[in-house]
Amino acid sequence: MSGAPSRLRSVLNHLLPHGQPAHHIHNLTPTVFLERAAAIEPEAEAIFHITANGKTLRRSYIEFADRARGLAYYLRKHGYKRVGLLAPNTPAFLESVYGIVAAGGVIVPVNIRLKPEDITYIFDFAEVDSIIADAEYAHLLNSYKKEHPGVPVIIDVDTDATEGALCGPFDEAVMEGLNHDKATGSKGWADLQNQTVANEDDMIAIPFTSGTTSKPKGCVYTHRGAYLATLANVIESGLNVADGRSKYLWTLPMFHAMGWTFPWAVCAVRGTHVCLRKIDYPLIWKLLKEEGVTHFCAAPTVNTLLCAAKEAEALPKPVRVTVAASPPTPHLFEQMTSLNLFPVHVYGLTETYGPITRGYILPSWDNLPPHDKYAKMARQGHGFITSLPARIIKPDQPEGVLIDVEKNGQEVGEIIFTGNICCKGYYKDPEATRKLFAGGMLHTGDLAVWHPDGSIHIQDRAKDIIISGGENISSVALESMLAEHPDILEAGVVAVPDSHWGERPKAYITLKEGRETSLTGQDVIDWAKHNSSISKFMVPREVEIVKELPKTSTGKIKKNELRVWAKTGTIPN
Repeated sequence: MSGAPSRLRSVLNHLLPHGQPAHHIHNLTPTVFLERAAAIEPEAEAIFHITANGKTLRRSYIEFADRARGLAYYLRKHGYKRVGLLAPNTPAFLESVYGIVAAGGVIVPVNIRLKPEDITYIFDFAEVDSIIADAEYAHLLNSYKKEHPGVPVIIDVDTDATEGALCGPFDEAVMEGLNHDKATGSKGWADLQNQTVANEDDMIAIPFTSGTTSKPKGCVYTHRGAYLATLANVIESGLNVADGRSKYLWTLPMFHAMGWTFPWAVCAVRGTHVCLRKIDYPLIWKLLKEEGVTHFCAAPTVNTLLCAAKEAEALPKPVRVTVAASPPTPHLFEQMTSLNLFPVHVYGLTETYGPITRGYILPSWDNLPPHDKYAKMARQGHGFITSLPARIIKPDQPEGVLIDVEKNGQEVGEIIFTGNICCKGYYKDPEATRKLFAGGMLHTGDLAVWHPDGSIHIQDRAKDIIISGGENISSVALESMLAEHPDILEAGVVAVPDSHWGERPKAYITLKEGRETSLTGQDVIDWAKHNSSISKFMVPREVEIVKELPKTSTGKIKKNELRVWAKTGTIPN
């Protein structure tokens, strides 16, 4: 009879109302990390920022938490539940990440580099009922406001003032919320959605994909997924430093995939957010040297230009740089390491809360020749600690049929994922969600090989593979090889039609400072044929030197724009 009570408890647990936690668990939400940090270390520096009016702003954790709490009460007072965010990397963005969710709302962050019509589409599709906008970018909402005059826009002027003539509507909203809390019993965080939620599988944010080939898709992030991705990034990026406090520099846009969950991760370790309104390489080097920055995230392009800046010099202490957004080259990792910028190579998508794999550097690699070591570092590696392992499946199978490729480092297939840090689906798009999760796994569209040690290594996006005379040419691999030329700063490769081979690669390159007049495209082709590791069939048919390559907000090269350049033969000024 001893098993009967146990079976009865099991049955009763299954009958608990949906979302009601048992006594031994609580529903997860990353919003808890701010109040926790403020309770443990209220006077610790939470935010460092150079404001839009050129002032240096420093805020403690208790100040950060109070302002987020004030915003939460303001939003709740007015009944705003779906809040758009249009801002660069500012304190107001961070305060909104916490305040919106604490009020029981959902965050809808938007890329500040989008066209007004795309911003209108996203806010309209996501059904926002209010918008928080930075003053510099408020004009992007003009067409949206004409179509939605009833949706309030709360402007942040990003000054050092919180009261008086220099403060703006956002600061006034924060103060109104704090006063509302006082007037209704001073319940503080206790009366907000903060430490737990009714259902951890509920939506916390709707970040949108870049939409380079179609309309942007909204990825549904949940409280649970965001919490577990946050903890993974704390561990994988090494935010818990042993000798002091991490200082995280915001080079990555906060609006991109919720800043890869770092708005929550930095607070989880009571680190300092070093905010940055825009990428400014001299300023970044100044902050690295003077503010004791310990961590930042950046795409390979940003790191390439950072290493090439005239201010670049080896730092006295290592800075951990989480690198993702497009496949980096071994050469870049060698450059970064020489400057004491320690690469943490990760890979992911907006659909996976940002990073979901990491290339783990093994001690045995120290015995390898440098080129071999950095080549291994350029692999995308293994699944995150809170994820399940990545798989690579054979292409050209019927939809939903998942057959793994051989782990031989040769056979190319598609990377797929499942588990805790995959998004719930696409917002209001069941057909796209069905395709995303065909066969029960999240399909990335990225092509890779699987090495015998279980690590994955991206070869290309499926649409970026160049098929020339029956040979598959990886644009990523060719870009990496071209970047080894001593005068080339960056390279972007796309397919162009060829009457004999079907397709041939065309390369667009930028040159390092001081080399702009001495190198021609034909020089690069000759070098590729005779002095490089590039196979004969991979040598570009054409090489065009340009001032700048088109990039996304995170630094990915826009291959779709390069294809237009190649097709039309014109490059925008």
